[in-house]
Amino acid sequence: MSTVQGARARARIEVTAAIKDEARKQLAEDGATKLSLRAVARELGMVSSALYRYFPSRDDLLTALIVDAYDAVGEAAEQALAKQRKAASPAARWTAVCRAVRAWALAHPHEYALIYGSPVPGYTAPAATIGPAARVGLVLISIARDAHQGKGIAPPPLAVPLRAEAERMAADFAPDLPPAVAAALVAAWSQLFGLISFEVFGQFHRVVEDRDPFFTHAAEQLARSVGLVLPA
Repeated sequence: MSTVQGARARARIEVTAAIKDEARKQLAEDGATKLSLRAVARELGMVSSALYRYFPSRDDLLTALIVDAYDAVGEAAEQALAKQRKAASPAARWTAVCRAVRAWALAHPHEYALIYGSPVPGYTAPAATIGPAARVGLVLISIARDAHQGKGIAPPPLAVPLRAEAERMAADFAPDLPPAVAAALVAAWSQLFGLISFEVFGQFHRVVEDRDPFFTHAAEQLARSVGLVLPA
């Protein structure tokens, strides 16, 4: 790459980052439904036509912000697992990952709301968001897989009416795990983000006051629900 091309590439990266930063500021102030390319361009001192060279539409900018948010919370989960992988039991790894996801959400409530709050009217997430959105789930699956391979998991009971669906789930994303564990993982994943959403969006106000120990206890219960054996 020539010096000129390198400078142009760096400039594009810097402008793209500035556009995203301003867009996140608008998300915090006005919410995703009011995100406007023209307003972003105005705040950055750009003409709209120049910004369109970076993001052709509002939906393209929203997609970039959504992918960034999913990647950020996924990275938080992956880093928490990496720190715990060798020293901790599978249940302790699970709890550490859950706590890291919660910590990210509390530190970035507006980005969390973008990916786990109300859908943005008129916006349909493209396939590019699927991989980033799966990162936290894949971390939780990997913990269950490690436990299963090490005999550290006791598959939960599986109701007969759920068996066919549980087998389909296992075949789709965890073929090396018992169907009962696959179904329990989906339930635990959704409950994890339900817990976090209640806290981020204020539903725990005057209900749960000491929230750190409450969340840790709830995360441990989710570990039990997928069959992870908690240390005595």
